[in-house]
Amino acid sequence: MNKTIGYGLLLLLALAAPYVVYPVFMMKLLCFILFACAFNLLLGYTGLLSFGHAAFLGGAGYITGWVMTQVIPDPVIGILAGTAFATVIGVIMGYIAIRRQGIYFAMITLALAQMFFFIALQAKFTGGEDGLQGVPRGMIAGILDLGNDFVMYYVVLAIVVASFILIYRTVHSPYGQILTAIKENEPRTISLGYDVDRFKLLAFTLSAALAGLAGATKTVVLGFATLTDVHWSMSGLVILMTLIGGMGTLLGPVVGATIVVILENRLGNIGHFLASLTGVNWFNSLGEQVNLAIGFIFVICVMLFRRGIVGEYIALVQRLKMASVGKKKT
Repeated sequence: MNKTIGYGLLLLLALAAPYVVYPVFMMKLLCFILFACAFNLLLGYTGLLSFGHAAFLGGAGYITGWVMTQVIPDPVIGILAGTAFATVIGVIMGYIAIRRQGIYFAMITLALAQMFFFIALQAKFTGGEDGLQGVPRGMIAGILDLGNDFVMYYVVLAIVVASFILIYRTVHSPYGQILTAIKENEPRTISLGYDVDRFKLLAFTLSAALAGLAGATKTVVLGFATLTDVHWSMSGLVILMTLIGGMGTLLGPVVGATIVVILENRLGNIGHFLASLTGVNWFNSLGEQVNLAIGFIFVICVMLFRRGIVGEYIALVQRLKMASVGKKKT
């Protein structure tokens, strides 16, 4: 019941957010939240560390941008095309990498993603270093004008909420329990008769599809697709989001993505505010130290919150419950 109330409050905050915060910023944040949740499904619940998720985010963005600028300016078709492309790439990449474990799996996904990056750099339809510009938002069924930021925001929110529900149902299904078993003890799961590679490939593909959905939606929101989204640093960024928030928790990626995106986009404003408040001019240059700030937060989380922010909170609640039960028994 408490979880239901918590999710309900978060939904209410999300519904009211565009009236308080710039809607485009909120839409960008929602896209990265979906990206982090998709990655967490693979790392947090299956135990597979992928360094190639930027290929799904950026690849879907390019396909969506190309479809909407060269084929048909329909956002539904564009987003579906981008998501389908990420799904296919996920199947291919997963089939190649899934038979390896640990660092070998991570390095294979990184190598494949870098190959995709160089293809995007050289291909004509991607625009090379300039990227795809001027992607229209279009209209849905000739009724919903996505050029209106508020309409676009609620469409993005609906996509993210639907995807979150899908992840929630997946994690709490028998299939999700098998993924957890694979993460905790793969040899034992194999001994029980499960085709582990098939389950991992399905998880990898689902994670890739959702990451692609995030990238396709992001392209429609911002109106462009660039090389930044397919660079290896984007894969590193989503790992940071997941670890800071708490991998293996449903809300961990939400918290981690929120912290990282706010730091990337609002650290300069925070610095100016601190400078005016304290009179220390150094704070004015805080916006140029984004990577330093994110790295500092990551170090703190590794040293003090190894389960991530949400993970440590859940552990604290469980300890308090156990302590209260122990007191009642005595």
